[in-house]
Amino acid sequence: MRRFSANLGFLWTDRSLPEAIRAAKQAGFDAVECHWPYDEDRTAVVAALGETKLPMLGLNTRRGDVAAGENGLSALPGREAEARAAIDEALAYAAAIGARNVHVMAGRAEGDAAGAVFLDNLAYASNAAKTDGIGILIEPLNAFDAPGYFLKNTRQACDVIDQLGASNVKLMFDCYHVGRTEGDVAGCLKTVLPYVGHVQFASVPDRAAPDQGNLDYAELFAEIDALGWGQPLGAEYKPGGDTDATLGWMDNLRS
Repeated sequence: MRRFSANLGFLWTDRSLPEAIRAAKQAGFDAVECHWPYDEDRTAVVAALGETKLPMLGLNTRRGDVAAGENGLSALPGREAEARAAIDEALAYAAAIGARNVHVMAGRAEGDAAGAVFLDNLAYASNAAKTDGIGILIEPLNAFDAPGYFLKNTRQACDVIDQLGASNVKLMFDCYHVGRTEGDVAGCLKTVLPYVGHVQFASVPDRAAPDQGNLDYAELFAEIDALGWGQPLGAEYKPGGDTDATLGWMDNLRS
């Protein structure tokens, strides 16, 4: 039976994180994940996770100055202290709530200097994460939604992972971003599967529920099953309204 994780950065955003966790359980999700939970009371989040028995798969490092257009800090030369403070914060919160992974956001940058800084900060994150057995994820973002983001495609991300050589740093493979940038989602996933730590999905090109758009998720999920992927697939889509009204896809794509 195929399993799904609710990304609470997009789903049930009208509720507190603890209440969104409970809504995900009620809707039939098998896990949850989030974006930036730092204003949420950790004790209440832990209580909701314990009550629902849902694993928290991951959260993101802070983006920086969002009003100024920042989208991560870890590949920005000269911002190492801020980037590492964001990594420390994310790892501490993840440890407190039992989250399995932290997505280290690279930010808008390019060039060799940015690459070197990103590798150094990932090495820092990798070493710090070992204390609590937390995984580190990196994710390429498409240029339509995240222009100028340092990680532009899966090949580049895999090269970074190879250069780093840390077993706890993996690729976050988002079918939506790959669909917008690289096209052949199934073929790409098959190529990079050894690097992958988590898989997310949304319709292409609108980032809506997976029963919309031009990417056939029934076919894609069957191919993912054939590759032997058994972890929950992360529903990271924008519902465009009431989340519960968009969940008709779950029964159809469950198996």
